[in-house]
Formats: sequence, C-alpha cells, structure tokens
Amino acid sequence: MSRARKGAARRQAKKHIFSIVKGFRGPRSKNWRMVQEAAVRAQVGATRDRRRKKRDFRGLWITRISAACEQREIRYSRFIFGLKMAQVSLNRKVLSEMAIHDPEGFDQVVEVAKKALESAA
Repeated sequence: MSRARKGAARRQAKKHIFSIVKGFRGPRSKNWRMVQEAAVRAQVGATRDRRRKKRDFRGLWITRISAACEQREIRYSRFIFGLKMAQVSLNRKVLSEMAIHDPEGFDQVVEVAKKALESAA
C-alpha cells in the first residue's frame, strides 16, 4: 500500500488553489499544473494592481482639478502652491469631488489660493 503524504491537508490546499482560479478558461481552471501557475500569476497581478489603483486615482483627481483650474484661469501647480501657502488641507480627492459636484465651493477655494499667492508676492 502506498504511503499517504499530507492527506487531508493536501486536498484542502488544492481546493483553495482551485477556488482562486474558478472561472478561468480552459485548462487554467482544470489542469493542476496550469492551475498552480495561473493562481500565482493572478495573485501577482492583484498585488501589483492594488498599488497601481492608488496611482491611477491620484492621476485622475489631478486631471480633474487641472481642468477645473483652467476654467478659473489659474494653473494647477499655482493653485496647489496657493493652498499650501493658505494652509488649506484639502486632499486631491476632495478637491476633485468639489470641482465636479460643488463648483461654487471650488470657486471659493480658488479665491483663497489666489489671495494667498498675491499676499506672498
């Protein structure tokens, strides 16, 4: 009789890996060797893209703020510098949402930044 190696633990580990690749096409969801590789690659992508998502959203917010600043005749970099001079601590996510959903409030923030720039000059 052959010797059992790992027994239930091996079966549980395989079930876990198969659950990761559930929904993958072809042998990437059925063939054990391909399943192992697919699971590793999927987790590598997931880890990388969790970091990437933060980067992408910051870029989106900056683009939105820059477009809103352009309509109000101030450059994005001068706007952010003016906010720092005025000690306004609104992050880019909030500024982006203000530019879209509360243009009047964003106008007031722009005015605060412009006044801070004028007083510094």
